[in-house]
Parts: sequence; structure tokens; C-alpha cells
Amino acid sequence: MGVCGYLFLPWKCFVVVSLRLLFLVPTGVPVRSGDATFPKAMDNVTVRQGESATLRCTIDDRVTRVAWLNRSTILYAGNDKWSIDPRVIILVNTPTQYSIMIQNVDVYDEGPYTCSVQTDNHPKTSRVHLIVQVPPQIMNISSDITVNEGSSVTLLCLAIGRPEPTVTWRHLSVKGQGFVSEDEYLEISDIKRDQSGEYECSALNDVAAPDVRKVKITVNYPPYISKAKNTGVSVGQKGILSCEASAVPTAEFQWFKEDTRLATGLDGVRIENKGRISTLTFFNVSEKDYGNYTCVATNKLGNTNASITLYGPGAVIDGVNSASRALACLWLSGTLFAHFFIKF
Repeated sequence: MGVCGYLFLPWKCFVVVSLRLLFLVPTGVPVRSGDATFPKAMDNVTVRQGESATLRCTIDDRVTRVAWLNRSTILYAGNDKWSIDPRVIILVNTPTQYSIMIQNVDVYDEGPYTCSVQTDNHPKTSRVHLIVQVPPQIMNISSDITVNEGSSVTLLCLAIGRPEPTVTWRHLSVKGQGFVSEDEYLEISDIKRDQSGEYECSALNDVAAPDVRKVKITVNYPPYISKAKNTGVSVGQKGILSCEASAVPTAEFQWFKEDTRLATGLDGVRIENKGRISTLTFFNVSEKDYGNYTCVATNKLGNTNASITLYGPGAVIDGVNSASRALACLWLSGTLFAHFFIKF
């Protein structure tokens, strides 16, 4: 048995039949002359996901029956609710306006809505399109990554939203924010050490504040000694030799005099390593302490060294023995690098 048989409400049956027949009219068939503005629904309605959408239809005293439909589904006919969706409520039903509200709108609510009226002559319709906007949301982004210098890196940032958000990558370096790419994928070939740091992915579609996430890239590179200075000090005084090396991972330091490795507590010296800096301290300098020392910095990617001289007052520091020092440094570097890899 149909709806009319259950309800025993002839006017409802008339409305249903009238509304159903409306959708048998081919698309594009115009209303009759003089009726082009009747009934009149509002322009397209744009709301954000989670908000409420109000659909208004302007009518007049010629209307005997009125209803709102979503595609072919009747939502309201007069004051009677046909929709089972609790979010759909009637707002206004007067001789001049017929309005409903959809609460907590979601993307599946988007689409055409039809205000259908029945007059003494024939049914007429007016249509409004509901547009649902969704704030941007980053759904998938690359994890923090560690690579060796010279490698290729690809970062991914996938975002959703309506309209589709624009995804932008920026490098948050110590020199300031630098634009990198306007794409979901960020590709870096032959990465350099100065390209390490945080990369910010921003998804924006002007519906709400951008969604922002960050990825950290760590670039490993072999040590290089950035600071090593000869030091002059008198006999009996305290002397300090300092060696500074940049490396990722942080370098391990060793000190040598000629081919002899030095250690804390031996011969009245102390070796202290703090991050990038290693110091060799002489608490009571003697004549035998004067001479050339080698600082060796090593990590898993390589090693480097520097020659530093501790000299007394009036000593002349020149390059006479530079060749022999260089050979000694090369021998030490090769030996230490081999020991380092055996250790790991």
C-alpha cells in the first residue's frame, strides 16, 4: 500500500503526486510568462562544515501548497516533516516565506535543493545549490628523516579540504623562512648540510586558518675543523690548545704529539671534549711541552685533523717542518679512521 493509503490524507497525496510530477518535466523547460520570479529561492548558499545552513523561499498568496526537496527526496511539505534526519527543521512558514534549516552541515549535504509550490494553476519550482566548505587538514606527512650529505630526499604532505587546499613547503632555516615548493611533494637532490633543519608544510584554502605541520631533516656530513689556533705561553704557566670541529654526528676528538696519543692525567695534561670543541690543557708548562700537536676529529663519515703549536716567548712559528707535519697527520688520520669503523 502506498503512502496515501497509510496516511488517509488526500491533500498530502496531492502534494506528493504534484511534487513527483515536477521531476518528470525535462530539464530546461521554462516557467510560464510572468512567473519567472515566482517562487524565488535565495542564491547559492555556502557554509562551512559543522555550521547551519538556512534555505529560504519567497512566496505569495497564490500558493496553496509548498515543500522543500533535496533532489527527489521530500524534506518538508508545509509544516509536516517528511525527512527522518533530525538536523532538518522548519524555520518559517508564512504567506511570504517558507524556510528550513539544516544543522551541523556535512559534505554529503551539498547539492541542489528545490522549493516547490502549488498554485491554483500548476506547480512551480525554484532551486538553490548548497555548497559545503571544509577547512584544510593535513592527513599524511613524512616523518623526520636523517640522510647523508649528497643524498636525495623526497618529503610528502597530503591534505584534504573543500575547496582543495594549496600545499606549500618552506625551509625554516636560521637565515629566515625560505620558499621551497608549492606542491604536495618536496624533492631535494644532492642535499647539502645547510639544507638541514625544519621544513614546514602549510595547507591553505581560505576557509579557515591554514593547517601547518613540520618535518625535520638531519644531514650527516664528515668533520671539518673550523678553528685551531697556535698558542704561546711561558714556562710554569697554564696553557690551553683548542680545536673546534663541525660534524654530524658530532665528532670524537683525539690529541697527538708526533705519533703518541695523549690522554688525560698523563704528563700533566687534561683533555676535555664539549660538543664541537676539544681542549688540551697544560697546568704547568715545561720546555718539553713545547712543540707541535695534532687534533684529530672523527665520525662515521670520515675524519680531519689540524696541527696546533704550543710555543714559548720569542719562538718563531713558520712552515719549515710543514711537510713532515702533514705526513704525520695523514698517517694518524688513516690509523684512527680504521679504528673508528672497527669500533662501530
